[in-house]
Amino acid sequence: MTDTARTSGNGGGADTVDDAGGGGARAGSAESARAGKGGSAGSAGSAGSVGIKDVAREAGVSVGTVSNVINQPDRVSPATLQHVRAVIARLGYVRSESARQLRAGRSRIMALLVLDMGNPFFVDIARGAERTARAAGLGVMVCNSDQNPADEADYLSLFAEQRVRGVLVTPADPSGANLRAFRRHGIPSVLVDRVAGDGAGCSVSVDDVVGGSLAIRHLVATGHRSFAYVSGPGHLQQVRDRREGALLALAEAGLPAAALRELPAERLDVASGRDAGSRLLGLADRPTAVFCANDLLALGVLQSLYAAGVRVPEDMAIVGYDDIEFAAAATVPLTSVRQPALTLGAKAAELLLEETGEQAADHRHEHVVLQPELVVRRSTLAGR
Repeated sequence: MTDTARTSGNGGGADTVDDAGGGGARAGSAESARAGKGGSAGSAGSAGSVGIKDVAREAGVSVGTVSNVINQPDRVSPATLQHVRAVIARLGYVRSESARQLRAGRSRIMALLVLDMGNPFFVDIARGAERTARAAGLGVMVCNSDQNPADEADYLSLFAEQRVRGVLVTPADPSGANLRAFRRHGIPSVLVDRVAGDGAGCSVSVDDVVGGSLAIRHLVATGHRSFAYVSGPGHLQQVRDRREGALLALAEAGLPAAALRELPAERLDVASGRDAGSRLLGLADRPTAVFCANDLLALGVLQSLYAAGVRVPEDMAIVGYDDIEFAAAATVPLTSVRQPALTLGAKAAELLLEETGEQAADHRHEHVVLQPELVVRRSTLAGR
């Protein structure tokens, strides 16, 4: 396989003004019906489930015909199809997916492992992935690492045990050791919201350096000269890239790096944002604008400022990141750097399907980079 890189989007970000501010249990009737035919109903009944052989015996057809009815109905005559389906319904037969996977050699389940399912950004990624997977006849198992490398390792081990079709993952382990160990199982993986630096698989990400620059350029354009960056866990590449973009925008404006003060947050959630907001209020020389690594942090900062009587944006402007639904619904609608979360999830699932489908031998690893855009709302509209 070879690697190709692809950049998608508007080429550098844009500003938008938002005015809005197996087997199933068998019924008793099936038991009596099959016993009346003199078959082995009793043994099947004692097992508590109905198998494909039971359906074939009841319908008076071969096991292969039942298999075709389930998996390749176009190969069965309409009359036989209708008859066998009626027997399946009467017996309550449910196909054993695990047995089917063993015979077919591949699963109909892809896994998605994200940092925080409490963040609507990752919920939207999951929705995008699910839409693509369902269109291809697959399901998605969604799991949450909670930004914990140990939990990530446990889930990756589970996915290997279950032999899922493939894994979409936003890594929590900064060293990459968990993914390297997982790849030894031969199960494809696609990085989501992260660039695959080692080229070992596909990735779909957003240019967070551009996103950080968009935020600070906008604040500079509205008259601000002193800034805070409420960051998150330092091992997350997204957090570092957004800071890098902010510093680049300051340099472009002729402002020193010291104009940006970083307030680290332990987690990327509202509670950590409130804590950062309290620290921000305690600064002797408060900045006039704050850029947050995601919208949940920004909403927490907004809560702290509101509680202290600090006006937004008149006393302090706020920019978030992700543009989750709650950003527009905040007490002061939040300016935010929008990430195309649905597209991230959908494209990642598409790449995984390509790598595991019938044309897998022709698959080339791709590294897709999407572009963010700034959505301007009231939290920054009053410049200084």
